[in-house]
Amino acid sequence: MSINNLIHKQYNTFMACEADFDPADIVLFGAPYDSSTSNRPGARFGSAAIRAESYGLETYSPYQERDLTECQICDAGDLELPFGDSEQALAAIEDCAGQILTAGKLPFMLGGEHLVTLGAVRAALQRHPDLCLLHFDAHTDLREEYLGVRLSHAAVIRRCWELLGDGRIWQFGIRSGERYEFEWAAAGHTSLRKFDLQGLPEALASCKGRPVYFTLDLDVLDPSVFPGTGTPEPGGLSFNELHQAAVQVCREAQVVACDVNELAPHYDPSGVSTAVACKVVREMLLAL
Repeated sequence: MSINNLIHKQYNTFMACEADFDPADIVLFGAPYDSSTSNRPGARFGSAAIRAESYGLETYSPYQERDLTECQICDAGDLELPFGDSEQALAAIEDCAGQILTAGKLPFMLGGEHLVTLGAVRAALQRHPDLCLLHFDAHTDLREEYLGVRLSHAAVIRRCWELLGDGRIWQFGIRSGERYEFEWAAAGHTSLRKFDLQGLPEALASCKGRPVYFTLDLDVLDPSVFPGTGTPEPGGLSFNELHQAAVQVCREAQVVACDVNELAPHYDPSGVSTAVACKVVREMLLAL
């Protein structure tokens, strides 16, 4: 056997996302940051794990009867982010997402903890002043601060609300938070659905024709499905529920940017959580 048959190209991309930047429609990039994590750290390793384990899946989706090899997707790799300086990290994320948007492409960010969403939302809002936000999560993320820190993954949607204002944020699957967060949302600041995804079609109808940022915290899933996260919350969604809803959002909403976050792979030595994350990413990419 010749040496050419023994040596193969090594990939550090998400499977089949090997297009160059210019022809790509979607640009993946990683934001490996978890300095504000309030429980168990480790989400910084999520984006690298998703890439590495993606090759355990097929590029073809029998759900959608589409194949990633038919798509033009560029994986730009992970950003280098400074630990201990959340604002500097958010600025780097905003700059990256902004350049992707300016080039007429859709930024798809792999976290990282949920705080990274704020940087990408800032970039999307600059280019889409009427931006709406769809948020799947176990947690409200509406705290004014956490342990005196305003830039926290426990406060990220509150920080997004300060940019977007009332009537532009829809939250689903929420089952954990302080009492005042639920009361604050119920006062009309966000549309918050506890426990499940009921009301998603109505939210999509409200967003119709408007640019949408879609942020998916994987801990919206039940820990029996997805234990590999820093803040697991019992009582969550099944994989099929999340899969169907995420595909629906990506197909029906005018998604201009999105992210998948909060995989902390080391808390699930079985690798199941990472496999779940990979499949969610594949299905979202194909639906987009």
